[in-house]
Amino acid sequence: MHFSQFFLAAAAIAPTLAQLSGSVGPLTSHATKTAKKTCNVLSYGAKADKSTDLGPPLLAAFKACKTGGTVVIPSGNYAMKTWVTFEGGKAWALQLDGVIYRTGTAAGNMLFIRNANDFEMFSSTGKGAMQGLGYQDHKNGKRNGARLLRVEKSTNFSVHDIILVDAPMFHFVMNTCTNGEAYNMAIRGGDWGGLDGVDVTGTNIWVHDIMVTNKDECVTVKSPSKNILIENIYCNWSGGCAIGSLGTGTAISSVVYKNIYTWKSNQMMMVKSNGGSGYVEDVVFENFIGHSNAWSLDIDQKWASMSTIAGNGVHLSNMTFNNWKGTVANGAARGPVKVVCADKTPCTDITITDLSMWTETGSRNTYQCASGYGKGFCLKKGTGASYAATTSTQTAVPTAHAAAKMKEDLKTAFGISSSIPIPTMPASFYPGTPPISKLAT
Repeated sequence: MHFSQFFLAAAAIAPTLAQLSGSVGPLTSHATKTAKKTCNVLSYGAKADKSTDLGPPLLAAFKACKTGGTVVIPSGNYAMKTWVTFEGGKAWALQLDGVIYRTGTAAGNMLFIRNANDFEMFSSTGKGAMQGLGYQDHKNGKRNGARLLRVEKSTNFSVHDIILVDAPMFHFVMNTCTNGEAYNMAIRGGDWGGLDGVDVTGTNIWVHDIMVTNKDECVTVKSPSKNILIENIYCNWSGGCAIGSLGTGTAISSVVYKNIYTWKSNQMMMVKSNGGSGYVEDVVFENFIGHSNAWSLDIDQKWASMSTIAGNGVHLSNMTFNNWKGTVANGAARGPVKVVCADKTPCTDITITDLSMWTETGSRNTYQCASGYGKGFCLKKGTGASYAATTSTQTAVPTAHAAAKMKEDLKTAFGISSSIPIPTMPASFYPGTPPISKLAT
């Protein structure tokens, strides 16, 4: 379904939940760009020999096509020793059908698209990939190397049908972007914190049909952001999805997470901060399925893994959690519901409905709330002052907690000391739900 059709249909059904404020993606098709001009990196000195540095030929090809055309990296294996910044550019595309292997050691961003308009990065086969070989750094205790892909201050763009593997640092960052779309992607990283999957900051961004393996952010919204729609996400042995970490002057609103499947992760969804100021408002988290995760619904505004920063706390308001199913690893130790809000800025209008989860260990769940107001579980009604943590216990097995699993669920995590294989794209990213846009083949 084209975005415009999706947006109109979603708006007709539930205008308050569509969230996106307008069209997303490139203004012209890559076919149109290719017909205008094609800049094949092989014509600029690149070689698919897994040895010759792709960086200079790729930059030369971009300069030739940046005002309209398609830069093509054909099938084959390429080495990349020097990173490329694609500055500016309008009505251009990057077709990655080969596999790029990191051979350089610099930090920064291997591929950095900045100040672009009407841009598209894609694989025509669904096999185009970046292999960051991050384990070469990680096994020596280093995780401050290169990000694989960063799109910054760009508008009217899409990134799709590509695979990102084993980043030395982050895998994919969209920073201060507008009218963007990312979809049909597989991201596979090491089992270590600080190796984020997808980080989003911007306005009017649609992220869907993405699988992430790592031990940190799956798909995370950060400040400032507005009108963000995230759906059909497969956190396959990951840190899990999140909003935050939140700091001073936080401004996040009109966000929807829907159809989120989480397996063997730190959490199904976390909103995390410790101090700070600003707001997160008008957010919906619906249709979540989880199995074997440490935490499930986790609002933590006293997050111990983050140093306390100045401010009375970020105000969380009008947040709805609806239709959550599955199991939690240990419901007594880390129950399915944790809402710990800032004492000086209590949460308001938090609504938890149709949440039915059970423990895989033992025979009870605990629920914890502090300074949180709204509806459901241990939340207090209305509004008011801060209150100390309260807990409640459930010993009856909920009748509707059973939920489907995905056949690609990993049996073991990838470590940090050996190469991570390039995966194939899954046929689906949420149980029983086909990708919104057909996978490239």
